[in-house]
Amino acid sequence: MAFPHRLDAPELPDFSMLKRLARDQLIYLLEQQHEVDKLYKVENKPAISSSEQLCFLVRPRIKNMRYVASLVNADKSAGRTRKYKVIFSPQKFHACEMVLEEEGVYGDVSCDEWAFSLLPLDVDLLSMELPEFFRDYFLEGDQRWINTVVQALHLLSTLYGPFPNCYGIGRCAKMSYELWRTLEEEEDCETKGRRPEVGHIFLLDRDVDFVTALCSQVVYEGLVDDTFRIKCGSVDFGPEVTSSDRSLKVLLNAEDKVFHEIRNEHFSNVFGFLSQKARNLQAQYDRRRGMDIKQMKNFVSQELKGLKQEHRLLSVHIGACESIMKKKTKQDFQELIKTEHALLEGFNIRESTSYIEEHIDRQVSPIESLRLMCLLSITENGLIPKDYRSLKTQYLQSYGPEHLLTFSNLRRAGLLTEQAPGDTLTAVESKVSKLVTDKAAGKITDAFSSLAKRSNFRAISKKLNLIPRVDGEYDLKVPRDMAYVFSGAYVPLSCRIIEQVLERRSWQGLDEVLRLLNCSELAFTDMAKDDKASSECLRLVFVVFLGGCTFSEISALRFLGREKGFRFIFLTTAVTNSARLMEAMSEVKA
Repeated sequence: MAFPHRLDAPELPDFSMLKRLARDQLIYLLEQQHEVDKLYKVENKPAISSSEQLCFLVRPRIKNMRYVASLVNADKSAGRTRKYKVIFSPQKFHACEMVLEEEGVYGDVSCDEWAFSLLPLDVDLLSMELPEFFRDYFLEGDQRWINTVVQALHLLSTLYGPFPNCYGIGRCAKMSYELWRTLEEEEDCETKGRRPEVGHIFLLDRDVDFVTALCSQVVYEGLVDDTFRIKCGSVDFGPEVTSSDRSLKVLLNAEDKVFHEIRNEHFSNVFGFLSQKARNLQAQYDRRRGMDIKQMKNFVSQELKGLKQEHRLLSVHIGACESIMKKKTKQDFQELIKTEHALLEGFNIRESTSYIEEHIDRQVSPIESLRLMCLLSITENGLIPKDYRSLKTQYLQSYGPEHLLTFSNLRRAGLLTEQAPGDTLTAVESKVSKLVTDKAAGKITDAFSSLAKRSNFRAISKKLNLIPRVDGEYDLKVPRDMAYVFSGAYVPLSCRIIEQVLERRSWQGLDEVLRLLNCSELAFTDMAKDDKASSECLRLVFVVFLGGCTFSEISALRFLGREKGFRFIFLTTAVTNSARLMEAMSEVKA
């Protein structure tokens, strides 16, 4: 299949129905318990109300259950009699009920479930807001959230019709897809016979592409997330951004016209755009000078409010850019990016390792140091034993032995591994070592280790052309491909896989890539035989990231969509970045 080129973007589905369904279900649950006086959010731990009935809206987490139990037991000790209702979202787990039973309050509490699993963060972005999914599944092997994913996919197919073309890669993706299909068959799905609204759906596991998630983000939205932490589509800008003594909570989505125009831009282009925007805004204000009374009246009633709103947003984003610049300059961001690019391209590995050692010794940041070590490990298909032991020892000496369990977690997840002796010992090295002394043999071993077998990432990178070859400098103002999201140095692997599969309408021709990804048995394609899909709907693609996606990947796929005439809609278990990834693996909580 050849990509449609530069067609007008198709219309996106309306997600307002998701909000209405979630709201109506919650109202129904609350109405089941008569005269509920107060709705509690457990995470915020508000003061205990004197009302006779309490309703707790909680995530199904053990710590939340212990908190609820402590409140109930405190009421019992004080002689207060109340009714308690716990509403779990997005689903109820038996383990949570077991905790209530262990604490002796299960008989005092009624439990219910609010299946609110899809939160629309933007016109093309849905999040399940399950940051724990990554650690639970990819580290602990806990499959309890799979049912939540399946129910979310089932809801989408119920609302927007069947998906004629389904693709996926990864163990979690395959399991979710098979359970989803089983569920639809059991319920004799209502989507049968309906015309589909979305032509393709692609499920992808986070562990298929760790490299992209570990790289520093340089598109504006990604940098804002790395610097200030975007939560549920909003960000808290502190006094350093607002130029006042107050913080400001800003919703970042397509309704913010200034943000919408710069969110996917490389950061080097953002200041120029904002400067031009400020000049245009000033020119619109200056139009007032030559107006008569009638024109001034129209200007005030129709345009002034919008201009003031745009001016406020412009000031906020200029402040955010200045704050990012100060922080990145202080961190020597350019040197960091240079090291990352060297790791991605496979050049100057020894110099990059020295940079990481210096980063650790200076105690810049435990999370950043871990991230760089993981990036080195994955791009080199594991660290040679000498480097692994050296970096691990230096890290523990700099940041403390309490991080020891974190290294175990990273190894289990495949993020920071040590090459086995068989990976590095070559036949030539073995013969040479017999002819020299033990001391000299050790030096030769180190030399051969650096020339060990080519890593899977290197082979995949070459196969999929992830490292663009450009004559001269890469033009970030007029990007030619998705590599612009990493300054032209690297095309996100996850996005390239999606591009290749959509172009082929299958995994055909990608057998070698699947083998290198260790996913030969974990990739699937399911295409409807009676394809009722219109050409318009075939240009809409749902991309489901299981384990989290980054804003860089979202920006890259938006760019691909503009170039090829597609519109991508993103569903993720949570928006993530390199810091969140490392924190999920860490046993030392900040």
